[in-house]
Amino acid sequence: MDKTFGAKEENLQYWDRPGAYLLLVKDGCLAVARTPEGYYLLGGGIDPGETHEECILRECMEETGCTARVEGYIGSAEVYCRHSELGYFHPIQYYYSGQLGERIAEPIETDHTLEWIPINEAEWKLNVKPQIWAVKRLLGCPDADFFA
Repeated sequence: MDKTFGAKEENLQYWDRPGAYLLLVKDGCLAVARTPEGYYLLGGGIDPGETHEECILRECMEETGCTARVEGYIGSAEVYCRHSELGYFHPIQYYYSGQLGERIAEPIETDHTLEWIPINEAEWKLNVKPQIWAVKRLLGCPDADFFA
């Protein structure tokens, strides 16, 4: 794991949830899914037997109705936290760069809207700290406090 957020408390049972995410940057903007809860990178939880790439392709189709292409590995991050509904939660997220293709269907997740936000707004718009870290890593500044 490249980065850990939070600390694992011993003698607690965490729910592990691996996920894979695609970072898409075009003309200084980052592709995100806007949901009623906020902004997130495209991607999500890996289903049993699914590869990271298969997860990303499925999630992009569900969230945007678009095809996608995975190009390169960026890194991974994990979080140890207490979730209000799930209890002790351990999301393990893998990040990749790539491209979004053409829209070939209507999104299945109708509460997700594809938006392109200026990359310098990602730090305060994205809801998940590890996803902010991944954007910074893509830009070559993973430990910086702010985007330039």
